[in-house]
Amino acid sequence: MVQFLTRPGCHLCDEARLVLDAAARGADVEVIEVDIESSDALTGDYGLRIPVVLAPDGTVLAEGTFERRNLRRQLRKLATTFRRS
Repeated sequence: MVQFLTRPGCHLCDEARLVLDAAARGADVEVIEVDIESSDALTGDYGLRIPVVLAPDGTVLAEGTFERRNLRRQLRKLATTFRRS
């Protein structure tokens, strides 16, 4: 599972969501969408960086404009790593 950090009205997030959804399907990874405006801490940390994809351990996998091939590769690697654990 990865977290997709976004906020309402973010056009870059809308575009990134399409890329993330396709990459996640190809890697068989679940995506949880998180509205950063639900938390002052998230807004402070990621307000100018969204869209952002976080691994379960909090590592930033992608931010800003996503490249599908690169993101899919990262998600597949992530899925393999967490299946072994």
